[in-house]
Amino acid sequence: MPLTTDDNLDGSPIVANTLMNRERRLSSYNRELGLDILDVLRAVPNRPARWLDLCCGTAIALNEAAARLGDDVEIVGVDLVDFFACPPNPPRLQLVTASVITWRPGTTFDLITSVHGLHYVGDKLGVLSRIADWLTDDGLFVANFDVHSIRQENGTPAGRRLTTALRGQGLAYDGRTHRIRLNGRRTVTLPYRYLGADDQAGPNYTGQPAVNSHYTWLPTRPPIHAAPPACGSR
Repeated sequence: MPLTTDDNLDGSPIVANTLMNRERRLSSYNRELGLDILDVLRAVPNRPARWLDLCCGTAIALNEAAARLGDDVEIVGVDLVDFFACPPNPPRLQLVTASVITWRPGTTFDLITSVHGLHYVGDKLGVLSRIADWLTDDGLFVANFDVHSIRQENGTPAGRRLTTALRGQGLAYDGRTHRIRLNGRRTVTLPYRYLGADDQAGPNYTGQPAVNSHYTWLPTRPPIHAAPPACGSR
């Protein structure tokens, strides 16, 4: 099947979906991610907590959190389109119009979230690997994630091999809730090479059209050890 590059994917009407995360409030974030955003941020000791939300939509939830936590929080929201509903230059809240594929932060975060945003990303596994390095040592990453959207070169789901690889790198995936989670900063290396995206994959578990991401499996090979010298050799 023809695959789309990430540069072309940014212009896809599927990626510009306005139904999934555009106007979610903070209570919706808590429900979708299975945690209390404010409780997580309030638990950060001795300094303002830092929260990064990827694919933040209109950033209504972020503005709510900034208003309720005041100087105790610093929030960054990133979205592909500039449809932010917050007042201009809101205090303690930085809103960035960029692709999560190419954007890089200048600091680490105590909390990183994405509510249904990864469904529309091309190189999902590459983004997961980078996010792991954006956490503080005690930071938390939680996002909605559809493991069935990760496809092999022949188009079939990556399946158990993928979930095993994710767990091996410290990423916990819950197939019932469709959430992925990571505690604490680490280097994540997944044995996959990205091939491209399919934005005509149709609806995923949410009922909304989403993007499948295609990869080649890169099997790990055991190290090659030199053979011991033959008996009696010098």
